[in-house]
Amino acid sequence: MKKIFLTAACAFFMAVPAALAQTNDTIQAAIDLDAKYATNMLKPGTKAPEFTLRTYDGRDIKLSQYRGSYVVLDFWASWCPDCRRDIPAMKALYEQFRDYGVQFVGISFDTDREAWAKTYWNRYQMNWTQVSELKKFRKNTFIDKLYKIDWIPSMYLIDPNGKVVMGTVEINKLKAKLESIDLQPKVSKADVLPTFEGGQEAIANYFARNQYHSIQA
Repeated sequence: MKKIFLTAACAFFMAVPAALAQTNDTIQAAIDLDAKYATNMLKPGTKAPEFTLRTYDGRDIKLSQYRGSYVVLDFWASWCPDCRRDIPAMKALYEQFRDYGVQFVGISFDTDREAWAKTYWNRYQMNWTQVSELKKFRKNTFIDKLYKIDWIPSMYLIDPNGKVVMGTVEINKLKAKLESIDLQPKVSKADVLPTFEGGQEAIANYFARNQYHSIQA
């Protein structure tokens, strides 16, 4: 009887964390985080402010260089637990939409240059453009004021004309918005190169049959 009681007790205490986690997820899903953290973000239709920020290797990146494409601006920091939690989902979005011409720019509020690079490149392989002021969030930075960032992670979707489509702190909303747009795959030059029926062997035979040499006088 004692053994049965202990087994039942163990099963109960093992089930409690899973149940609590599920409850937490349900509560989180029911909360509109945008209503709490994104109320000051730029509204749809607003012209996205121009900026110039620098990459780890010293290249200047401007928003205007992406004109003609949809752009995701991802505001984050390596010291932010919620940002790190969203990285796998952002990587999945990048892989899903990169071939549709959507540009991704990560804007970090890190102050330590090496910690920033170690996080986005070494640890998480965030392969899209990453820039930073390397200054303290909401104290010395200008980009958060320009884009009304009160919370991270925050995300904007900018349209090909440089207008805000949406601002959100919820990556699932960004995903839904991207999926609602009629995006067309971008065709690379390699995809449209002319082909020769029969492949390389046919090309060689063609030139062997049709090669002419001038006759020396």
